[in-house]
Amino acid sequence: MAEVTQLIHQYLRHNKKFPLVFCPGCGIGIVLGSLVRSVHALGIPKDDMAVVAGIGCSGRIAAYVDFNTVHATHGRALTLSTGIKMASPHLRVLTVMGDGDALSIGGNHLIHAARRNIGVTALVVNNFIYGMTGGQCSPTTPFGSYTHTSPQGQMEKSFDVVEMARAAGANGVYRGTVFHAKALDGLLQRAMSRPGFNLVEVLTPCFTQYGRGNKFRSPVEMFQWLKDHVVPREVYDKLDDKAGKIPMGIFVENDEPGLEQRHAAMRQALADKGGAGS
Repeated sequence: MAEVTQLIHQYLRHNKKFPLVFCPGCGIGIVLGSLVRSVHALGIPKDDMAVVAGIGCSGRIAAYVDFNTVHATHGRALTLSTGIKMASPHLRVLTVMGDGDALSIGGNHLIHAARRNIGVTALVVNNFIYGMTGGQCSPTTPFGSYTHTSPQGQMEKSFDVVEMARAAGANGVYRGTVFHAKALDGLLQRAMSRPGFNLVEVLTPCFTQYGRGNKFRSPVEMFQWLKDHVVPREVYDKLDDKAGKIPMGIFVENDEPGLEQRHAAMRQALADKGGAGS
């Protein structure tokens, strides 16, 4: 454990005050740890990493890591990431968003980033609720769940993040949880190593805003729920009764070049013809 802690501190800003701002039982600290371990395992120099975060609890991750970082406006993290990747293709760009940030306010940007296949890794931290802004229902709040804006139960269908990313054309689509931290490390490293737009959905508890209103007695029960309900995709596919189960793992892996690669090839082709591409 001491080695892990020492490793994590290599990648954190030394002038930040700790402990983290996250509520007790929140899983975002585990996401932060997975991000640090993944960057270290891939051997990416800190100056070659760009982390862009949106607004929300998960957006605080950008404040702690010692990389190139941007704290974007609500729903616009992927637009800034697109510009950074096009201007500096050598950077590894990772975009951290919550479910409300990525799928509601920034939903349009998400589907077009996937369609364009820009070389960005999108890390969608899904806690089923707007946590920082007071506990409103989000596009991923499960049907029937209770929030401050759905006191009689959520009446709308929720988005399936994996299916949306797949339908929009993402090069890679993955799902993990903070309970399965080691598997999450592997999925994140895989997504960050591939060309084009890759999305990793991470399921995580929010006991403060979601759990207490939905009959969870403690954060431990929410982690237990993840353990009981989220299963590897290979196991899920063989289940006769899939009710209440959520698959995790690898859902899409294509090798199409990213937008910035296609743009560079076009510029080179124009330069070869003596045009204005160079």
